[in-house]
Amino acid sequence: MSVSTKGPTAPTPKERHNLIVSKSIPMTTRTGFEFHVRPVAPSDEEALAEFFNHVTRDDLRFRFLSPIPEVGKELLSYLINVDHDHKEDFLALDIDDKTIIASAMIGANEDKSIAEVAIVVRSDYKHRGMSWTFLEYVISEARRSGIKKLQSIESRENHAAIELEREMGFTAKSYPGDATLMLLEFDLTPSRPEV
Repeated sequence: MSVSTKGPTAPTPKERHNLIVSKSIPMTTRTGFEFHVRPVAPSDEEALAEFFNHVTRDDLRFRFLSPIPEVGKELLSYLINVDHDHKEDFLALDIDDKTIIASAMIGANEDKSIAEVAIVVRSDYKHRGMSWTFLEYVISEARRSGIKKLQSIESRENHAAIELEREMGFTAKSYPGDATLMLLEFDLTPSRPEV
């Protein structure tokens, strides 16, 4: 067997393609839709503002639990200024790594016994299975960071989110003191094996 002393041959023009070099984590939904996930950075403010221009008014209301006409600078600043420990905003991006298609904020209390999670998806990227895959990722990251329980506060009108969270194992009950809301909880502590 002879060994060539030549290096690998250069790809022909047909074999060449543009690669996206990314620090984002690739995800694929059950429908085959591909997207990337990474934590928010201060440089994302403009892209996040653009993202919220593609979120329906109902979804804005469900995300922030109040009717807001738009996400202004103060709220954007809150979303991008995170400590990456007790407060994190995960971004889902299209495979171009530029277009934000969803956001998932986690805010934990001091001892990380409880954290609230809130997700919103760009309207033209719905119905591709990404909410399930994105929430699975967020749950795993919350568990990895030591959070014991995730809570989601949902408007009773947000049937899609409540159904998704229940299917994923969240338990649902009425939110104390507000009949218009539901409290969904997910225990992140490992279950004990039966003896």
